[in-house]
Amino acid sequence: MRRRSSVLVLSAVLAFGAVAPAQAATGRPAPELDRAALRAAIEPRPGDSAAGVVAEVHKNGETWRGAAGDVVTGRYVSPRAHFRIGSITKPMEAVILLQLSAEGRVDLDESVQHYLPGLLPEDRFKEPISVRQLLDHTSGLPHDLEGAPATTPDEEIERVLDYVTFDEVIRETLRPEGRPGPGPRFSPGTRQEYNSFGYRIAGKLIEQLTGHSYQHEATTRILKPLKMRDTRASVPNRSTPVPRPYMPGYLARSGGELVDVNVQGGLPASMTSTTADLDRFISGLFDGRLLRPAQAAELFAIPKGADGKPLPYADGSHCNTGPGKGTACFSVGLMSTPLPDGSLLWGKTGSDPGYRSGVFASRDLSLRAVYAVGTAGPIDGVPAVAQRLALTAFGS
Repeated sequence: MRRRSSVLVLSAVLAFGAVAPAQAATGRPAPELDRAALRAAIEPRPGDSAAGVVAEVHKNGETWRGAAGDVVTGRYVSPRAHFRIGSITKPMEAVILLQLSAEGRVDLDESVQHYLPGLLPEDRFKEPISVRQLLDHTSGLPHDLEGAPATTPDEEIERVLDYVTFDEVIRETLRPEGRPGPGPRFSPGTRQEYNSFGYRIAGKLIEQLTGHSYQHEATTRILKPLKMRDTRASVPNRSTPVPRPYMPGYLARSGGELVDVNVQGGLPASMTSTTADLDRFISGLFDGRLLRPAQAAELFAIPKGADGKPLPYADGSHCNTGPGKGTACFSVGLMSTPLPDGSLLWGKTGSDPGYRSGVFASRDLSLRAVYAVGTAGPIDGVPAVAQRLALTAFGS
C-alpha cells in the first residue's frame, strides 16, 4: 500500500496568502481580470514539473476559466477536464460529521475511544482523543503507515492501482506486521500537526455511525444537493480511470520514463472532480446550503489553548507565514491564510499521485479560485503555476 503524503497541503495557500486582496484599501474598484495574463500564468514553463493545468477564478462577479495542454504528449486539455482531488475530500468528511453532529448522532467532544472501542491500542493511546481533534489536526495521532519502509518510484507506480479500505490503512498503521506500532506524537489538544490518518479514522466513524459506505454518505449529503454531477467517488475494490475529458498526471519510473497514472484505486474517500464542481462545493459550504450556522462556525474556528491563543504548530512545516507564524492555521476541515489587509482566505489543497490541486475562497465568496496540475515530475512546496495564478488573479 502506498504512503499518502501531507507534505503538499500548503501547495496553494502560501501563494494565495502572499498577494493583495481584491479590493484595495483605498476603496477603489478592483481591476478587471486580465484574461490574457491569467492564460499566460497557467502555461507550464521549464522547471514547473507540470504536464497540464486547469483553473478558474471568480473575482467580484467576474469569471475566468482556462487550461493548458499536456506538454508530455502535446494533447489538448479541456477546461472541463476531470482530475484527482486528493485531500480536498477532507472538508467533505468534516461536513458529514458536522451534519451528524447537528442531527444529534455524534458529539464532537466525545472520544474516538467511546465511538470506536478497541480501535486505538490502549497500551499506547492512554489519553482520550475527541472527534473534533481528528478533524482539526490536534489529535497527536501518528501519520499514515508511520515507520514503514520508503517505496521506490517503480513500487509507487504499481501501488497506485491498489484500493485500500479505511480498516486496512488503520490496521497497517496502528498494528503493522514486522515492526512496532507507533504511539502518539504529542498529547491530544496541545499542538496542531496536519494529519491525514485522523481522517482515515473519521471515515471509519462515518461508516460506523450511519451504517452506510462513505461514498453513499458523500453522494447523498454533498454531491447530489450541490449538483456536483462531474464529481465521482472511488469504486470499492477497483482501480478506475479519471473520467473523460481528463487531465493526465504522470509519475516517473526509476529509469525516468513518465507513466500516466490517471487509473488508480485509492481510498474510500478518494474522488475525481472538475474546477466547476469544486467551486460549487466551496460555494455551497460557505453559503449555508450544507451546514447550519452552529456547525458552519467550526469551519472558521482555529483551535486555541487554555490561554485563548492559537495552539502552536508542531514542527514549523505549516502555518509558518505572516503574523501567525508557528501557530495553528487549520480549522475543522479547512485551512486559513491571511491577506495583507488582515482578512482571510479559507480552503484546502489536495495531492494524489500525479495530481496537485487547490480550492480557496473568501467567506463572502467574492474571491474564489480553483486549480489543478497534472504532474510531469516531483513538485516540492508551492506549485509554480499556483503562485503565478494567485499573483495574476489577486495581485495589486
